[in-house]
Amino acid sequence: MTTQTPSSGHVFWLYGLSGAGKSTLAGLFRAELCARGVPVLALDGDTVRSGLCAGLGFSDEARTENLRRSSEVARLARDSGLWVVASFITPLESHRDLITRIIGAEALSLVYLDAPINTCQSRDVKGLYARAREGRLAQMTGISSRFEVPGQTDITLDTGACSPEACVARLLSYAADKLGSH
Repeated sequence: MTTQTPSSGHVFWLYGLSGAGKSTLAGLFRAELCARGVPVLALDGDTVRSGLCAGLGFSDEARTENLRRSSEVARLARDSGLWVVASFITPLESHRDLITRIIGAEALSLVYLDAPINTCQSRDVKGLYARAREGRLAQMTGISSRFEVPGQTDITLDTGACSPEACVARLLSYAADKLGSH
């Protein structure tokens, strides 16, 4: 079977609390897209903060700048025909509005990964939640820094109740019309 690359890309912006499964789902979704011959750029909050956004803190202003820079990269990649799978906490509605303005609503799917904080804490291999609760980590989203549950999303995935594979299958089904012949 031959595949055709879409003439323009699309950005899937996965967001939610730390431990909601963003990086896991982004990796699985990216692999499925690549298997269909879709050119994909993966942008992950941790990776971007180690290079492009190194030195930015976690204040609301620094988070906004981190997301602004990352959105600009996603837009450039999308304009070049790449599909982008981005995974960032993106805690505030104002951040999601900024991303939408930069990328464009027609080329962006906001994918909220909904998981209860206790589930996220149980998945916390880095120990961030424990350090935040002990007062050793400032500005932890969901603990000492707010996360605004979205009023509207393009798709919500219940990562607290569904397996990563089931969530990716649902995301692929959602993306099917954007994939065209892939």
